[in-house]
Amino acid sequence: MESVNQGMDRRSLIQGAAAVVGAAAVPAMAKEKKESQMLDGYAWAEQIRRGDVTPLEALDAAIARTEALPKLNAVVIKDYELARGLAKQMSALSAADRAAATAKAPMWGVPFLVKDLNQYMKGTVTTNGCRFFKGAVAEYDSTLVARYKAAGLNIFGKTASPEFGQTPTTESLLYGKSPNPWNAAHTTGGSSGGAASVVAAGIVPVAHASDGGGSIRIPASHCGLFGLKPSRGRLPAGPANMEGWMGLSMNHVISRSVRDSAHLLDLTQGREPGSRTVPPRDVDGTYFEALNQGPRKLKIAVWPKNYFGIPVHADCQAAVDKAIKACLALGHEIVEDMPQLPVADVFSGLGIVTSVGMMASIRAREKQLGRAVRQDEVEQMDWLYLEKAKTYTAEQMLMARTNFDTAGQILDRFFLKYDLVLTPVMAVPPPLLGVLSLDQPYDSFAREAVKASPYTALFNMTGQPAMSVPMHWTKDNLPVGAHFAAPFGREGRLLGLAAQLEQTVPWADRTPDLSVFKA
Repeated sequence: MESVNQGMDRRSLIQGAAAVVGAAAVPAMAKEKKESQMLDGYAWAEQIRRGDVTPLEALDAAIARTEALPKLNAVVIKDYELARGLAKQMSALSAADRAAATAKAPMWGVPFLVKDLNQYMKGTVTTNGCRFFKGAVAEYDSTLVARYKAAGLNIFGKTASPEFGQTPTTESLLYGKSPNPWNAAHTTGGSSGGAASVVAAGIVPVAHASDGGGSIRIPASHCGLFGLKPSRGRLPAGPANMEGWMGLSMNHVISRSVRDSAHLLDLTQGREPGSRTVPPRDVDGTYFEALNQGPRKLKIAVWPKNYFGIPVHADCQAAVDKAIKACLALGHEIVEDMPQLPVADVFSGLGIVTSVGMMASIRAREKQLGRAVRQDEVEQMDWLYLEKAKTYTAEQMLMARTNFDTAGQILDRFFLKYDLVLTPVMAVPPPLLGVLSLDQPYDSFAREAVKASPYTALFNMTGQPAMSVPMHWTKDNLPVGAHFAAPFGREGRLLGLAAQLEQTVPWADRTPDLSVFKA
C-alpha cells in the first residue's frame, strides 16, 4: 500500500507535539492533507525509516502529548526513561545501520503503549488496575511484549484498565476515571479504554488492547476507532498462561487505520511454546497485503435482536443501519437471520470463568507477598466475584467450557450459510462515567452491565473473530460502531471488509476537541 504521507520535516513534528493542535498524531500531516487527519503507525514507521524523524523525536513528541493532556488519565504507568534510553540508542545509528534495523523490525522506533492488564515487561510494573498489585514488578517479558519489541516498537508506558478488566468502562479506585476524548462526561468503554483514549487523542496511532468479553470492540466503538478481536489462539497469551480466561480473552490492538491492525497482526500472530490452539488462515501471504485484494461478495446475516431481549438504543441501531447501507453499496448481500442458542447454559459460564481467572491472579500475588489479600485492596464488585469464585466446583468450570464449545458448534453451522454476522456493538451508546464502576452494589451494576455486551461476549465464548467499525456519531458527539463477526480463523475476511468500509465511510479525519483535557 502507498504511504499516506511522503514529506514531513522535523519542525512539523516538534510543533505538532508542542501545540497538540486538533489532536493530530505526530508527525503532522503533509500540507496537502487535512490537518485534522491522523497518520497511522505504518506511515509513522516509514518516516522514521527514511530519517525524516528520529526515534527519540517521535518518542519525545508522544510523551509531550501525554503530558499535555493529563485529564485524559489514560497513561497510568510511565516508563519514559527506559524508552528514552532505547530511543537514544536507535537515534544514534548511522543511515546504513538504521536501514538494516528497519528491514528486520518494520515498526522500528514507533512509540507504543501496552495495556496495564496481564501483560508484562521485565523491570516494569503491571497492576491490573488493582491496589493489591501496586508496585508489582515483572521479572520477564510476556511473549506478546517480546514480539512487539522484535517488531521495533518502543514501549513507553501502560494504559488504564479497570480492575482485572471486569467491566466495560475504564475506572478504578487505583487510578481513577478515564473520560471519553469525545465527551468527558462519558466512558471510553472498557476494559481497553486507556488504549482507545490514547489513540483517539493522537498520543500514539495504535495501542495494545485485550478483549475477554468485548474489551477491544467496545472501547473502539466508543472512541471512533477500529478494533479487531482475533480468533482464539491467533496471538500468544504466555508464557505464564496459554489462554486468558480459558480462551475467552484475546490480545491485539486498537488503531485508527485498518492497515495498522492488519500489520500488527502479521507481526505478532503465531504459536509460542506450549500453544495447542492455532486457528487456520484465510489469506495467501500477509493480512496486510490482502487488504488490497478486497473480499468477494459477502452474504451477511443481520441479527434483528439480542438473546436477552434488551431494547437497542436508536443510535446503536443507526450504526447498524449505516453499516447495512454501506455493505449493500459495496455489492454485499444482507439477510436478517440469527441462530437459536441455549442462552442460559452458554452465558452462565461467563461469570464462573472470569471470576476464577481473577482469583488465580490474586492467589499468585498472595504467594509473592506472603500474605492474603484484604477486602480494602479489591473493589466492591470484584470482592464479591472473588468470594463467589471460592464456591465454584471443577464440574462447573468444565461445564462452562463445554457450553462455550456448544455455542461454537452452533455458530460454526450458522456460518455455513453466511460469511459474516452484523450486530450492534452495545445495546446503548457510551454510558456516563460511574454507571459501570466496579465500586457499587451488585444490583445496580448488573442492571447496566447486561446492556454492554449482549452481542460481543458470545464471540469470546465461541473463539471466533469479531470487529467494531466506526459508523455513527450521536447528537452528544459520541461515536458508535457496528459489530461484525466471522467464522473461526477468518480475520482476513473481516479486515477486507473493514478496508472497504474505511474507504466508503471514512473515519480517520474525525477527531475530538481535546481542549478540556489540557492541564
